[in-house]
Amino acid sequence: MFLTATMLPFLLQAGLDPARGGVPDYSADIQDRPPRELSIIDAPQPTSWLAQCLDQLEKEPTRAHVQAQIRRDTTNGQDRVLANHCLGLASVELGRWEEARAAFTASRQETPEKEARLRARFGAMAGNAALVTGDLDGALVLLDAARSDAVAASAGGMQGLIALDRARVLVGLDQLAAAEEALAEARRLQPEDAETRLLSATLLRRMGKLAEAQEQIEQAAKLDPTGPAIGLEAGVIAILDGREDAARSSWQSVVELSPDTEFAQSAQVYLDQLGPATE
Repeated sequence: MFLTATMLPFLLQAGLDPARGGVPDYSADIQDRPPRELSIIDAPQPTSWLAQCLDQLEKEPTRAHVQAQIRRDTTNGQDRVLANHCLGLASVELGRWEEARAAFTASRQETPEKEARLRARFGAMAGNAALVTGDLDGALVLLDAARSDAVAASAGGMQGLIALDRARVLVGLDQLAAAEEALAEARRLQPEDAETRLLSATLLRRMGKLAEAQEQIEQAAKLDPTGPAIGLEAGVIAILDGREDAARSSWQSVVELSPDTEFAQSAQVYLDQLGPATE
């Protein structure tokens, strides 16, 4: 559901008709991208109880949710922090995002300040949950706090992930310049991440910075040569820049390399709108 594109209401240089589909605003994906896998970012060392709770998440999330609640209400200190951690993950599995946000926030608040890396992780998870609920302002507050914790912990990898999430929120708040700064931070911290390059290209394209967008999409393509989202965006940038042949080539590669995907379907629509190539 998050990959449904909105449409740009302007005429394009190479014949694409916005009334028949136009060019999608993939920069909305920065905001609408599904929450990242929350359980893999610097996960705390599991105790035997936590390991059991985490094992139940996929098959028995309701049982894990109940057991985590009981554990949270009957323990304190680190055990309570870990109980809230599992409770938050179980809530995510059950789609209870407000509960997840509350549990992750509690985990962060009850984690000692000297454990800045762990506080950053819990804060990022709470921010993701708030983003899913649509509370963009609340998500930004949580992610800003998580970023501060990550900086204090010198956790560059986590800081890069948080920067991506902050960019999603800032796009939703229509703070595009701030979102661009967040993505520049993410690129600095994880220059070999194709998703970061793709989202950077998408946002720069939306801002009308086509030369910079082209630079970023080329970097993304080097890192992930067959990524269908990258090929689709490369074609969008090319068509806006008046390079119809390059756009055709990018979209055709998506159709051929990723058939039966929504990316291939979108690429075919754009190719159909362009019509046959001129000699």
